[in-house]
Amino acid sequence: MLRASAAAEKAGIPSVTIIGSSFMRQAALVSKGLGLTLPVAEYPGAPMVDSDAELRRKVEAHLLPAVITGLTQPRIAETTIQQPPADPLPGSVVFSGTLPEVEEYFHHQLWSDGLPIIPPTQEAVAAFLAFTERDRNDLLGTLPQEGREATILSIAINGVMAGCRPEYMPVLIAIVEVIADPQFRIEDAGSTPAWEPLVIISGPIIKTLDINHGAGVMRIGRQANSSIGRFLRLYMRNICGYRIAPGDGDKGSIGYTFNVALAEDEQWSRDIGWPTFGEDLGFSADDNVVTIQSVVCISPPTYSSGTTAAGHAQQFVDAIYGAFSYWAYSGLKRGYWHSVLVVGPSIAKVIAKEWSKDQLRDFLVQQATMPASTMKHYATKTGGLALDFEGLVKEGLLQPDYIASSDPDRLVRMIVAAKHIGIVVAGDPGRNQSRGYMANHSQGTRTSKRIELPKDWSQRLAALQRPKS
Repeated sequence: MLRASAAAEKAGIPSVTIIGSSFMRQAALVSKGLGLTLPVAEYPGAPMVDSDAELRRKVEAHLLPAVITGLTQPRIAETTIQQPPADPLPGSVVFSGTLPEVEEYFHHQLWSDGLPIIPPTQEAVAAFLAFTERDRNDLLGTLPQEGREATILSIAINGVMAGCRPEYMPVLIAIVEVIADPQFRIEDAGSTPAWEPLVIISGPIIKTLDINHGAGVMRIGRQANSSIGRFLRLYMRNICGYRIAPGDGDKGSIGYTFNVALAEDEQWSRDIGWPTFGEDLGFSADDNVVTIQSVVCISPPTYSSGTTAAGHAQQFVDAIYGAFSYWAYSGLKRGYWHSVLVVGPSIAKVIAKEWSKDQLRDFLVQQATMPASTMKHYATKTGGLALDFEGLVKEGLLQPDYIASSDPDRLVRMIVAAKHIGIVVAGDPGRNQSRGYMANHSQGTRTSKRIELPKDWSQRLAALQRPKS
């Protein structure tokens, strides 16, 4: 809401943003990142757990006076706008000492994620910069919350710290290009559901960089998957400013840890006659691609058996989308709700004998349903707002079938559109397990960028002269 207030203020319209007590520090941080000092009115506590009488008392005693003051006070002059504190100069030496001393210094500066980091020495950073043809000062965008510039140099520094290898640099650049894209909406990453981005890598670079797509694909343990996933979370912390306490930018109420990067078993997909995930998105088989989307819920490990496509697909409906049902309303309210199915190779092989990916998607759309009354109940309990099916159909966000009946317990589709379902073949080919990942509606929208490799990529790799494992 502060960003909406900022737009109103810049248009000459006075505004006041109502903020809950637990968001006041984050509000100050966002205001700094916007380069504005914005009037706010604090609601003490959390309104969702207050009685009607207590809500009225707090509004009358606290909110109304603050709103009136905020709307009537003189607006802040441009010359007095508070700016974010100065960061160290890019590429400067910020500390010298032993490894434990460096770790401690970075920890107290809130530049680490609580895990050991690799010190970003000038030599280590130069090794990363050697794997891109772009200038170290190239600007990819200015990122919320704190309004820092996303530069090639900042990518190299955080890549070193996260434990990446220098040759991962083209992938890291593509990752930051994704989150700098306005479509992705990185500004929502500090919201209370605490969604985590999921990096999905497509193309020949999977094999080149030894990115795991088999057993344990989403487990920490392989350097590429682990460090690339950690890089994105560290970059969001250090450049965007999404830090949990004692930082201010991340308001995830509980949260969970970062996702490792996901890669597909593309050869298996081709062998069973399915297009790869990258090809589903419109890229060629030779394109190296980074795709990122938010994840707010991960399903249980889902086992399925049998020799029919429908048998496995029904298990996806019951177990995976059953786990997603509570949050489905949020996608319907925006007409947008991405999910990713990581389908075990052996299961994908069975399904592909009967169905294309599109036939699997169509089945899921039609079968993943829930009572309209239940969905409305979840919407009210979670966000305190009614789910208006009629209004959403009128706006064109939902299809007319959502209001085909007036029965409050009619079944309604959880998935707005089949095209929103991503399908990645990965995992242990010797088992019958799949898993689902659900996005936080339009926050962290699925966004893709090509990975641009240096013209002499092969020579640069050969120059590393690492022993083969």
